[in-house]
Amino acid sequence: MMEKAQEMFQSSTQDADSECATFCFSPCNCEEDWRRGNPIRGRAKSRSLSVSPGTGSTKEFRRTRSMHGPSPVTTFGPKACMLQNPKTIMHIQDPANQRLTWNKPPKSVLVIKKIRDASLLQPFKDLCVYLTEEKNMIVYVEKKVIEDPAIMNDDIFGPVKKKFCTFSEDYDDISDQIDFIICLGGDGTLLYASSLFQQGSVPPVMAFHLGSLGFLTPFNFDNFQTQVTQVIEGNAALVLRSRLKVKVVKEHREKKLALQNHIEENGVLEKELCKQIKYQVLNEVVVDRGPSSYLSNVDVFLDGHLITTVQGDGIIVSTPTGSTAYAAAAGASMIHPNVPAIMITPICPHSLSFRPIVVPAGVEVKIMLSPDARNTAWVSFDGRKRQEVCHGDSISITTSCYPVPSICFRDPINDWFDSLAECLHWNVRKKQNHFTVEDGEF
Repeated sequence: MMEKAQEMFQSSTQDADSECATFCFSPCNCEEDWRRGNPIRGRAKSRSLSVSPGTGSTKEFRRTRSMHGPSPVTTFGPKACMLQNPKTIMHIQDPANQRLTWNKPPKSVLVIKKIRDASLLQPFKDLCVYLTEEKNMIVYVEKKVIEDPAIMNDDIFGPVKKKFCTFSEDYDDISDQIDFIICLGGDGTLLYASSLFQQGSVPPVMAFHLGSLGFLTPFNFDNFQTQVTQVIEGNAALVLRSRLKVKVVKEHREKKLALQNHIEENGVLEKELCKQIKYQVLNEVVVDRGPSSYLSNVDVFLDGHLITTVQGDGIIVSTPTGSTAYAAAAGASMIHPNVPAIMITPICPHSLSFRPIVVPAGVEVKIMLSPDARNTAWVSFDGRKRQEVCHGDSISITTSCYPVPSICFRDPINDWFDSLAECLHWNVRKKQNHFTVEDGEF
């Protein structure tokens, strides 16, 4: 009896341990484990899942990540990291206490300037002169910025320009060379900065409001010397803007044709043809009907469960940062960037009851064309890399463990509400007058 009781106790303890491990915060280095389908800490109990998409069979589903989403990586680029708070509970840091610090003094900075904007030429020159001559920094700029005639033909700016390190998008990998980023322009410059770092962590981003909207750019350029110096010295407030990890799998027709043509021409099969397309997205993934006059008809799955079919102009899957962009225009609520969540918003749905929903950051959202769809759909990632989605293709979306560390002007709460008031004029109306003595009472 004692041996049997001991076996039952050990069995129940193992089950309890595996159950707890399933819902623990996953460490920042476990993305490979999720990709392989291995549990993060211990073996989780198998859970049955509903009918898999497109088939009548059931399959076992093993949850390998927390519903809270992955713990964000707290190293940003080669030298920046999160300042550790000794009051942190269970390695979960209060977002209000997230501060920037440096392992080594920063030496290189990427300056991103809005292209073809003459009003930014002088701020760009002033900033670069200050960084190179006053701070002895190595300045990286994109090659097409230097090719601007207003910069190329400026003889006074010539000595500074010779010190620049240039790169070209999609050709040069600068992910291990940039200590922090300075954006001059609007929100698009921050989105562009995020797109340059697709494989790993993003260096800290300091965004100056020199564009049209500027919801994500809290700094004014008037006092840039003092503000840049404070960032270089460290201890600046941070808000970690979560990104979406998107995996596009091309199946059936396009893949089979590509494989067949390649085999016929070369007689061998290269692994390149079977690779999946992956993106890191800061704002949103948009699936729409494109140029077609028909309604889009796409199925939406949540952790393998079919939750709904979207019939309308399309669907938006956004981060909290993206909730104030296209999703807000489509009627979604606005979510603070410190809230771990994914927002799903329909675009002009042909239904009176289809409202936007917010789901936990740890789920996987999968989008596929419905078998009954009359036409294909189109997908874009932060408004870029637009491509067609055919029958059999799938778009899998999860929360990335590589956020964009955005440097705050004051703190995450005040900066966000200031942007709501100044950029979107949130809840602005003429105030109602108070009663006077002559008005009396009703």
